[in-house]
Amino acid sequence: MNNTSSIDGAQKLLALAVENKREIKRFIKFAIVGAVGAIVDFSVLNLLVLVVGLSPLLANPFSFTAAVISNFTWNRLWSFPESRSRPITTQLGQFFTVNLIGLLLNQTIFTAVLHVLGTHIPHPWDYNFAKAFAIGLVLFWNFGANRLWTYRGL
Repeated sequence: MNNTSSIDGAQKLLALAVENKREIKRFIKFAIVGAVGAIVDFSVLNLLVLVVGLSPLLANPFSFTAAVISNFTWNRLWSFPESRSRPITTQLGQFFTVNLIGLLLNQTIFTAVLHVLGTHIPHPWDYNFAKAFAIGLVLFWNFGANRLWTYRGL
C-alpha cells in the first residue's frame, strides 16, 4: 500500500468515525462495561480455581456467566439506557442467547490457547492469559450481535 492510499484510508476512517460518533461512544461505553465484566470474570475464575480448587476449564463457564450478568445490568443502565423502555425479560433472553454463543466462542478460544501454552507459562498465568485472549476476541462478537439484535433500533 502506498502512502497516498494510507492517507485516503485514514481520512475515510476519520470521516466514518465523525459520522458515527454516537456508535463510537456506545462502543466505548460497552467496552468499559466489558472491562468491569472482565474484572468480575477474572475474579470469579481465580476464586474458583485458587480457593475452591476447580479446574480452569470447569471454572470458566461460571466466571463468564457472572460477567454476563454484570454486563447486562450495566449495559441496560448505562450503555443503552433507552433500552429500558423494552421488556427486560425479552431483552435478557436476547442478551443471554448472544452471550451463550459468546460463551461457546470464549470456551473454545480459552481451551485452545490454554492447550497451546501447555507448560510454557506457569500456573496461574497460563489460564489468565488464555482468558484475556478469549475476552479480547469475543468482545467484538458480543458488541456486534447485541447491537444488531438485543439493542437494535436504539
